[in-house]
Amino acid sequence: MAGPLRGIRVVELAGLGPAPFAGMMLADMGADVVRVDRFTRRDGADRNGAVEAPGSDDDLLNRGKRSVAVDLKNPAGVEVVLRLAEAADVLIEGFRPGVTERLGLGPDVVAARNPRLVYGRMTGWGQDGPLAGGAGHDINYISVAGLLAHVGRAGDPPVPPLNLGDFGAGSMFLVSGVLAALVERWSSGVGQVVDASIVDGAAVLMSAFWGMRNAGLFDSANRGTNMLDSGSYFYDVYRCRDGEYVSIAAAEPKFYAEFLARAGLADDPAFAQTLDRSRWPEMKQRFAAVFASRTRAEWAQLLEGTDACVAPVLRMDEAVHHPHNAARRTFVECEGNWQPAPAPRLSRTPAVIAGPPSRPGADTRQVLLDWGRTAQEIDALVRENVIQTR
Repeated sequence: MAGPLRGIRVVELAGLGPAPFAGMMLADMGADVVRVDRFTRRDGADRNGAVEAPGSDDDLLNRGKRSVAVDLKNPAGVEVVLRLAEAADVLIEGFRPGVTERLGLGPDVVAARNPRLVYGRMTGWGQDGPLAGGAGHDINYISVAGLLAHVGRAGDPPVPPLNLGDFGAGSMFLVSGVLAALVERWSSGVGQVVDASIVDGAAVLMSAFWGMRNAGLFDSANRGTNMLDSGSYFYDVYRCRDGEYVSIAAAEPKFYAEFLARAGLADDPAFAQTLDRSRWPEMKQRFAAVFASRTRAEWAQLLEGTDACVAPVLRMDEAVHHPHNAARRTFVECEGNWQPAPAPRLSRTPAVIAGPPSRPGADTRQVLLDWGRTAQEIDALVRENVIQTR
C-alpha cells in the first residue's frame, strides 16, 4: 500500500453506494480496506464451504480493497468481524439505523472491544429524526435537503443529477468525518462515531446559495431564473451545428469580453453584457444562434485554453481521451477497464489504485492471517461454514 493512509486499517461492512465509495477513497489513499461480504452456505458448496461467490469485477467502488466473506447470522461469524474490528482503526457501514446493532456489531459493542476505533455510519436520513428508519434513495434525500428543487430549467420539472448526491453529499462527508476523527484521536486516544447523512451533506453543499438567497441574490422560488442555474445566458449550455454541446461560464466581465473578442462579436452592441434579467431570454436566443453556427470541435479549437470559459460537453468515453485529461492521466486503465484516477493528488505520498475489485471471499484467508488469526483457527472456521474462502 502507498499513500498518506498507509498503515490505517479499515473494516467496511459491504453495502451499496456511498459507503463503498468512501471505502474506495480510503483505499486509494493507502488504507488497508477489508470489505466484509455476507456468506450464506448454498447448494454446491463443497465440504470445506468453498463456493463461487457472485460479484461484479466491474464495480469500481470495490477497487483496491480485499474481501472476506462471513456468515453474519452465525455468532461465530459476528465474532470474526469483532476480531477484525479489534485490529482496525476505522469501521464504516451504510445500513439503516439499528441494523448493525441487531447484528451484534453496533458502535457500543465495537467500542468495548476497541475504544480507539472510529465508527463511520452512512445513511440517507441520519441516525435519528422522524424519517431515520425509512427507505430512500439519492433524489429523496436531496429533495428534503432543499437541493433538487433548484436543479433544472425554468418551467421544467427538477432534473435528477444522476445520483451524485450519494457520493458528494454522502461519501465525501463520511470520509472527511472519519479523517477528522482520526486526527482528533491523536490527542484524545479514543475513537468516536461519525454520523454522516446525505440530507445533512446536501444541505451543506447548498451553503453558498443560502448565502446568496439571504442577500437577495438568489430567487429560491423560481427554478432556472438565476445566474448559475441556467437562468443567465452567459452561464449555460448551447447546442452546436453538429448537435453536440458546449458550456459557457463567462460570468465575469473580463471573461465575457474575451469570449466576444474571440467569437468576433466585440463590436456588436447587441451582445453587450447585461445583468438585466428581463433581457436574458432574448440574449439566450442570440447566443443559441451564435453557437449553432459552428461545430463543437470548431468552438473547442477556437476557445479552449483561453479565458473565454467555454468547454466542450463530453461524454464519458470522450472525456478519457481529451488532451488535458490524457496529459494529467485523469483517467487510467486498470485490468482492461478505464476508470477515474484517485484524487486529490499529493506530492509526497500519492494515492494509487491498489488493485481491481475483489470478488466476495477472495481474500478471506490472507486477510485473517494478516490481521492476527492463526491458520488453525481459519481452517476451523471454514469447516464450520462461518467464513468462505476461494
